[in-house]
Amino acid sequence: MATILNNRAGGGRRNAFAKRISSHLAAALVVFCLLQIFIVAKMGGSLLLHLGVIIAIGGFAVAARGLERHWQSIEQSGLPHRALALRFRRDVLQLWAASLIGALLWIPVAIIYRALFG
Repeated sequence: MATILNNRAGGGRRNAFAKRISSHLAAALVVFCLLQIFIVAKMGGSLLLHLGVIIAIGGFAVAARGLERHWQSIEQSGLPHRALALRFRRDVLQLWAASLIGALLWIPVAIIYRALFG
């Protein structure tokens, strides 16, 4: 029964992990953008800080596309499902940690910017 459920959940399809990582990437990018915009707006961000947000979002998008391509090539490598699942969990954890921590890094940047430039 577990095998049947696992196959229906996407474990038997060839690109299940690549599609799942794409969904996580899209959600993490949205959270990353919203957190950055909210933090910079609450800190009274200037035009320079908003330009920094645009650059950070662009960098995140480029890195996300690289991770997506990486997962497309990993699935073609023929690794067993358990190895793919372990790598997937690790990458998802790192992705969400980077998304949340990366957005929160604007707090000290905005404080320093405000201290230096008023």
